[in-house]
Amino acid sequence: MTRTVPFLEAVALSCERDWRMLFEHLDFALQAGDMLQISGPNGSGKTSLLRLLAGLRQPTAGDILLQGRALAQQRSELAHDLLWIGHAAGIKGLLTAEENLAWLCALHRAADREAIWQALEAVGLRGFEDVPCHTLSAGQQRRVALARLYLPDTPPLWVLDEPFTALDKHGVAQLEAHLARHCEQGGVVVLTTHHSLAHKPATYRELDLGQHAA
Repeated sequence: MTRTVPFLEAVALSCERDWRMLFEHLDFALQAGDMLQISGPNGSGKTSLLRLLAGLRQPTAGDILLQGRALAQQRSELAHDLLWIGHAAGIKGLLTAEENLAWLCALHRAADREAIWQALEAVGLRGFEDVPCHTLSAGQQRRVALARLYLPDTPPLWVLDEPFTALDKHGVAQLEAHLARHCEQGGVVVLTTHHSLAHKPATYRELDLGQHAA
């Protein structure tokens, strides 16, 4: 029987930071439609693992495979296959919400103005398109970053570090539903959050890094 190639796979993965091994011998495989929540105590390497999966740092040992190929061998394709949103909003305060989103989405697929405005409307920022982001609240700035998830033709793999930070109750519920919908449509979500998800796709699972501490 032919083995199905996982969409994303970690093989014997180890990560060292500041001369301390965070985790080692980590294995997991995700298929299209899966959602994986990374949990664990502070300092267990949750953000470090996400940065490894996003290609932002190299593992101490082991491999990360994206659709069967080593991540390091497909650097040029990553921008089309992966969308990364870190713990910080990652937006420029002097740019407007529209300008920030245009700049961010150009990292993978450029979007026209109408698509950008629709994405901002989807996260409750209608009327703020031309407002410099340094005047926005922390929650509004977070929503500018998250608006990337509402653009058409987003990459299939979403790697999100604490995406619910600074969101109100309505924003949390909306984002939960959107992440589940992405998985139901064949996308893959890997995220960290201290928030207990109320809306999970059927393919949801959790990885506790505390169990892989070195």
